[in-house]
Amino acid sequence: MKTKLFLITPPFTQLNTPYPATAYIKGFLNTINVESVQADLGIEVILKLFSKVGLSDLFKIATIDDAISDNSKRIFALQEEYIKTIDAVIRFLQGKNPTLALQICQEDYLPEASRFAQLEELDWAFGSMGTQDKAKHLATLYLEDISDFIVECVDANFGFSRYAERLGRSANSFDELYEALQQKTTYIDEVLLSILKEKIETIQPTIFLISVPFPGNLYSAFRSAQWIKNYHPEIKVTMGGGFPNTELRSLSDERVFEFFDFITLDDGEAPVEELIANVENPAHNSFKRTFLLEDGKVIYKNNSAKPDYKQAQVGTPDYSDLPLDKYISVIEIVNPMHRMWSDGRWNKLTMAHGCYWGKCTFCDISLDYIKIYEPVAASLLCDRMEQMMEQTGENGFHYVDEAAPPALMRALALEILRRKLSVTWWTNIRFEKSFSRDLCLLLKASGCIAVSGGLEVASDRLLKLIDKGVTVEQVAKVTRNFTEAGIMVHSYLMYGYPTQTVQETIDSLEMVRQLFEAGVLQSGFWHQFAMTAHSPVGLYPEKFGVVKETEVIGTFANNDINYIDSTGIDHDKFSFGLKKSLFNFMHGICFDYELQDWFEFKIPKTKIPEDYIFNALEVPEDFKIKSTAKIVWLGGKPSVDHFTKSKKGNSWEMMTLTFHDKKESFSIQTNKQEGEWLVEMLLKITVSNAKTYSFQEVKADFETQLEDFELFWYSKPINTLREFGLLVL
Repeated sequence: MKTKLFLITPPFTQLNTPYPATAYIKGFLNTINVESVQADLGIEVILKLFSKVGLSDLFKIATIDDAISDNSKRIFALQEEYIKTIDAVIRFLQGKNPTLALQICQEDYLPEASRFAQLEELDWAFGSMGTQDKAKHLATLYLEDISDFIVECVDANFGFSRYAERLGRSANSFDELYEALQQKTTYIDEVLLSILKEKIETIQPTIFLISVPFPGNLYSAFRSAQWIKNYHPEIKVTMGGGFPNTELRSLSDERVFEFFDFITLDDGEAPVEELIANVENPAHNSFKRTFLLEDGKVIYKNNSAKPDYKQAQVGTPDYSDLPLDKYISVIEIVNPMHRMWSDGRWNKLTMAHGCYWGKCTFCDISLDYIKIYEPVAASLLCDRMEQMMEQTGENGFHYVDEAAPPALMRALALEILRRKLSVTWWTNIRFEKSFSRDLCLLLKASGCIAVSGGLEVASDRLLKLIDKGVTVEQVAKVTRNFTEAGIMVHSYLMYGYPTQTVQETIDSLEMVRQLFEAGVLQSGFWHQFAMTAHSPVGLYPEKFGVVKETEVIGTFANNDINYIDSTGIDHDKFSFGLKKSLFNFMHGICFDYELQDWFEFKIPKTKIPEDYIFNALEVPEDFKIKSTAKIVWLGGKPSVDHFTKSKKGNSWEMMTLTFHDKKESFSIQTNKQEGEWLVEMLLKITVSNAKTYSFQEVKADFETQLEDFELFWYSKPINTLREFGLLVL
């Protein structure tokens, strides 16, 4: 029987775009001519639930008694309104019914429950948003009201981007999850399994591969595997993805293999290829990073001689089979970066496997998915972008790198511009000093709209302890360069890092306040430090002033570690004040508040001078240009006019060069010789040319005809061109 794989992402991840793991694996399977079908069961369950038929059934089976909240009673009473409006709202959020926005914004169309209570305080946040955006936000609140009802009256484990997440979070023991799987299936389970049954009967796979990216996908992954084992024991079931990669590395509970035949770790291509070989020929007995049950015991087999595939060999992610026109865009909260996560469809790609820095002490840098760094050539990335645009009809790309390398971002931007591709893209970075003003302008010209990066703790002592390789001053300059180029900047912020003092937490908040006040950060999010087993802090806690609470390794998931910080500080108590202040800073208000105003307990005064960031941004840039720097012209060909200039009886020929960019026209004047050289050189260094010229090459070319290149390079005409797209990279 020919091998056929069925790849799924179980409920729930994102509503607006498919999680890319199955598309990556399908793209690889295409390169080795293995047939596969993929499905995102998350979006399929949501669309079945949130429909006229789905809600009608939901209200019929809901548990309604005196114990439920007034809010759920209200939603139940308004069920006819929800059933009447749901299909139209879902179509609107799928981008198929844009005129409904006008009705939604009149605020007498949608039934409203408790989620709408926050609307008054959010009214000002929508001042700059159009009708479509406001309607999306109102429609999102409407869906969240229904979700609250489901949680209270139908299935307590429900959540739009996670399902039964607490069962997967740091589940050192499999007991609780195993117990839940012995219970009667819930209404949501039944919806999931009815879809799965239909798919299995149609596809008839030989291998069922479940990708589990997060704890919130774990329960439904096991429910799906359980159903397959009960009704189709002939199908081999395997799990891979982000959750097993980080959490299940020391798996030893035999009961897991009542549900799964195999669990693979790290890059999936070679392990899956070996599984196919084993299913086709059980005598093959060669596995790559795979857990399985042998003689009743869990064993880990990594006896394959097959090397991992290079990034150039893994193929282009393939999104066929996924219902790309049915994903729904929501606007949950008015955070510009979170909005990009949940609104709009993004093709997902990776510039480089792993992290080129690979030193941050809070990060799982001992694991292969971060440790093994391998970039992809810019030309191949653009080939993949063109293939994916052709397939999906979408030109938006989210590069899901740990940290995209600046040199590769530069090469990618140049290649995009050379090919004249119209794309929109964003990615995650480190705030490297190599993100100069000109590099940011190049990235913007190529379609980059946003970057996110870890400032983590805005304290130079702690940044050094984290081994972040940046300073707060450097972050300020880099964020300024991105902002001035028109690229939005989101910063990941951290509190509660080992040995962090209260003073440092408050000083960190002051740094963040100043970055927002200076206008160089547009978005941010505070995360509380979590100690993980595969990070330097988790591996060598004594170096960081913390003690693990327990050394016991569980038989199931092992990643998050409870620890005692030598400072004894309760970092939890800072959470609300940090997040509330940030919410206000993101909207450009409350910069004049005392930091004490954000906390209900006494805090020390900040030791950061109030003009620290301002002064950091005032430090002049180093204008020295390396001879190897690339010179690129983003603009077009100028029109040329000649005229003669006279002074004190002398006359000489001059040229006016007039340029047109997308917004305006401008002119520069030079003498005839310099002008003729410049017109010729701009043609050579234009971004559409395959060859890039170095500063040294440009200088040498000038000096074959003229003298004193430096005087010309720093003259007014060149300074004007520098403002309009003459870049030094």
